[in-house]
Amino acid sequence: MYSMNVQNRSKLNKLEQALPEGLLVDASWLERNGYSRALRSQYVSAGWLQCPTRSVFRRPRGKVSWEQVIISLQTLLGYSLSVGGRTALELQGYAHYVPQTQLKIHLYSDDKLPSWLLKLPLDQQLITHNRQRLISNATSIDTPLSLDSPSVEGSVLDGGFRITHWGQWKWPLVMSTPERAYIELLDALPQDETFHMADVIMEGLVNISPRRMQALLEKTKSIKVKRLFFFFADRHQHQWLTRIGRDHIDLGSGKRMLVRGGKLDPVYQITVPQDFIQGDDKRGL
Repeated sequence: MYSMNVQNRSKLNKLEQALPEGLLVDASWLERNGYSRALRSQYVSAGWLQCPTRSVFRRPRGKVSWEQVIISLQTLLGYSLSVGGRTALELQGYAHYVPQTQLKIHLYSDDKLPSWLLKLPLDQQLITHNRQRLISNATSIDTPLSLDSPSVEGSVLDGGFRITHWGQWKWPLVMSTPERAYIELLDALPQDETFHMADVIMEGLVNISPRRMQALLEKTKSIKVKRLFFFFADRHQHQWLTRIGRDHIDLGSGKRMLVRGGKLDPVYQITVPQDFIQGDDKRGL
């Protein structure tokens, strides 16, 4: 009995080292690390582990936050995943006029995410997107992030991603750079985002990297997104726009009807809300 208690204490100590408080793992992760179903049940009964939804476990530490969920997926569980779109723009200060509390968290992944992700007791709604569908061959997060490996705050990775740090332990959290996040936002027009939102955010994109934007636009698969990008960029005429080589970006051919009852933009052949054409003195047409 004494030997068994020592063994159990040793396994619990090992779990405390491998699984930081608040982060989540699934039953498969625990099984691979030597924690049987019976042992998991014992830990839950004793309060050493919580089970926020079926087959998901965490060491107790307050409420489950969406940041803890994403960091767990990116590090402990090894998913190729990033925070993107409007969420990434908000977190980087490009949507300062919207409420500080994010209600929808946009996630972009190369992998099929686990079904339990959408069953977690979160205050926010997680919205998942296929990362490869929009931008081809632009992902360079090839290996899982490590909680222990140091990374510089704001480190930019190939493919339009950056690493930020979250929480008192400064855990790594991967999100889209503003350049990539804006492309992801445009992909949601007009069904899930508004022309006004895209226009105001473009107005604030004063200091983006034209080199990074150029590379991403060349790899963007959506003709709609590329035409929308230049439509909004022309309206605000930031200095970086002159450094974008349009000749290397395929804008396709033919008209694109984006807004029913809208008006056709004569330059990019897309229908947009009428108030974005009438009285427009920013385009320099």
